[in-house]
Amino acid sequence: MGARKRNMANQMKDERKAKSFSVLNDCPSSPRKMRLVADMVRGIEVNRALDMLKFSSKEASRKVEKLLLSAISNWQNKNEGQRLEDSNLYVKEIFVDQGRTLKRLRPAPQGRGYRIRKRSNHVTLVLESKQNNN
Repeated sequence: MGARKRNMANQMKDERKAKSFSVLNDCPSSPRKMRLVADMVRGIEVNRALDMLKFSSKEASRKVEKLLLSAISNWQNKNEGQRLEDSNLYVKEIFVDQGRTLKRLRPAPQGRGYRIRKRSNHVTLVLESKQNNN
């Protein structure tokens, strides 16, 4: 590995260590349904986002709520001296990527088979403090 590539890799590794994030891989729901919930909490303060997810009727909101609690726990492990209430933590970015698709066949009339696509997705959630932003 060349020096420039190594320096860039180290810089990216340091940036990743500074972030508080959590990742949910291979969640068995379609990315479109998950994006509806992700758009709901993007850019919102953490406690308000938890309340919104708790009272949402969508199934995907339960999984995003658990992911948000995991990201909060990761933030607390990195910043042991700070209190969550004083930090003004918010959801900086949340994005949903398509995961693998399982392809199945459903029997159809006249000897045919219809294809069923069982989609999955990957969700990444990043937290940041408003104090760091200024």
